[in-house]
Amino acid sequence: MVKHNNVVPNGHFKKHWQNYVRTWFNQPARKTRRRIARQKKAVKIFPRPTSGPLRPVVQCPTRKYNMKSRAGKGFTLEELKAAGIPRKLAPTIGIAAGDSAPEELASATQVKGDYLPIVREKPSVEFVKVTDEMKAFKAYGKLRVERMNARQVGARLKKAAEAEKEDKK
Repeated sequence: MVKHNNVVPNGHFKKHWQNYVRTWFNQPARKTRRRIARQKKAVKIFPRPTSGPLRPVVQCPTRKYNMKSRAGKGFTLEELKAAGIPRKLAPTIGIAAGDSAPEELASATQVKGDYLPIVREKPSVEFVKVTDEMKAFKAYGKLRVERMNARQVGARLKKAAEAEKEDKK
């Protein structure tokens, strides 16, 4: 029972709540689309790294962060020269180059090394005549039989052991 001189409560139940619910049914499809896009990008920019250009490791400034290392902006031209990499070649093979803070040439050792030429080999494909035996082979049935054999190994060993025990008696 309502007490005192109050407004009679009205039920506000006709609000079409379905219009205000956000669904995420497109989430798995988006995940697939992003993964495929990442793979296409990796193929497109192939010799270069997909996670961005190679950057030098530098020490963070200030007392608060100087115990940490982070990725720098890019290798200096002196560092690239010490590593034996031409300035214009560096970005094409995925190495960040530019006028970063003059660090010691120690970071040039990160780039130094022998570069192997990337050669994509074409896969060799062998063509085979399809025989009647190949056509008659039931792959799905064979997989099911082998799967059941794998599952029943323990039970069959136990059964064989019991049968052997019975034979000895």
